[in-house]
Parts: sequence; C-alpha cells; structure tokens
Amino acid sequence: MNSFLVIAAALWGAAAGSFLPRAAYRFSVASGEAWRDTCPVGHPVGGWIGRARCGECAGAAVAGRGAETAVTSPAAPVPVPGYGPSTPLVALVTALLCAALAAATGTRPEIVVWLLLAPVGVLLAVVDFRVQRLPDALTLPLAAAALALLGLVALVPEHAGDWPTALWGALALGGAFFVLFLINPGGMGFGDVKLALGIGAVLGWYGWPTVMLGTFAAFLLGALYGGALVVTRRAGRKTAIAFGPFLIAGGYVGLLIGAYAS
Repeated sequence: MNSFLVIAAALWGAAAGSFLPRAAYRFSVASGEAWRDTCPVGHPVGGWIGRARCGECAGAAVAGRGAETAVTSPAAPVPVPGYGPSTPLVALVTALLCAALAAATGTRPEIVVWLLLAPVGVLLAVVDFRVQRLPDALTLPLAAAALALLGLVALVPEHAGDWPTALWGALALGGAFFVLFLINPGGMGFGDVKLALGIGAVLGWYGWPTVMLGTFAAFLLGALYGGALVVTRRAGRKTAIAFGPFLIAGGYVGLLIGAYAS
C-alpha cells in the first residue's frame, strides 16, 4: 500500500509540476510591477496553469529561419517558443518531493495536505530564485490554506499532528521573522515574514522540535549557499540573496523528518 501511495504521489507531483512554469513566468516580475501577460516577444499569455510556451512563437520557429526573418525585423526580438523555467526540471523536482512526503507520512490523512501544498512551495521557490520576490498572492493563501486544511485533518482519526501547535507555530515563526525584518530590513524581506507563517503552520503540526529543526535547516542551507557564492567569487559578503527557497527547503527537511518520526 505504501509503495502504491509513493508512486501515486510521484505521478501527482509530476503532473502538478508540469503546470507550474507558466505561473512562475507570470509571477516573476520586480516588486510593484504588474504580473506578466505577454511572452518575451509580446504575444498574449493566457491563463496561469500550463507550460511556459508560446504557440505563436513556436509557429514562427517551425516556419523556418527565412519565414521568421520576414516576420521580424533585425531590431525586433527573435521569437522563442519556450520561456520561463524548465518544465521537465520543475516536474521532476515536484515529483520527487511529493514521493518523499508520501514515503515519510504514509497513509495518515495529513498526506493530502502535504501533496496539495507541495507544488505551491516549489512555485514560490522558483519565483524567489528568479526575481527575489515572494508574491502575497501565494504566501498568504499558503498560510491560510495550511491552517484551514490541517484544521479539517485534525477532525479525522489517525492523524499524527496537533492543530493548536500548528497555529502557534505559524504565529511564532512569523513573529520571529518579523523581528528579524525590523532589525535588518535589507537582509530579511517582508515576503519572508509572510512565508514564515505558512512554513510555521506546517512544521508546527508535528510539534516544536520540528519547528526548530526546519528553521535551523533553512538558515544552514542559506548560509552554505551564500558561502559557496562567496568562495566562487560570484557574490560578496554583503550581496543579498533570496532566502525564500531556503526557508521552503528547510521547511521540507523538517516536515519530512517530523512526519517520519511521528
């Protein structure tokens, strides 16, 4: 039964991940800018779910270099069928993550919540890596959905977590990150504070040790990444890096260990 669950979770992750690139492309804009609604050449992009691929650009590419030259002037952008993050890579990462969550959680009812939230975490990590921004349209619903769904799971027998601790975990981690933001606004963005609410809720489900473990893992991963950039001279000691992906990664580390140990 557990093997079937892991395979089903991996298939779900691959399917969900394959639909994330378009949303990642549209959300990947600087703070204050409107969400993208055109491809790099200027063709309209419809919807938020699907591959980051422009049909009109693909048609121009298929027509051949000669036809493409006739359509675009030398100064105009060259049509590129694909844009945004790699669909196979995002799908693979989401599939592996969902499979790992299923293996750690087993058939306990909270696995439904983890599988629903996992693609959102991947999407946030991709966007923050690309533009160092965590959109409110994703972080705040993530926190609300985590608490609401875990509240429903708490009513189902055989769950292994505690909803009040999830609530307090969200408030505690969000509050701690808010203090860090006040102390050093340049080193901690307010988007990280909002993301911490959702991460704290997920980690808090399995108790305070899991909250501390996930938080420690996030800062450790961020420090290792920053140190690697400094060593390879790709960044300086004061270079700002996106912390959201490491907060999410640390959250998943804590969640996997917490789920396995419960």
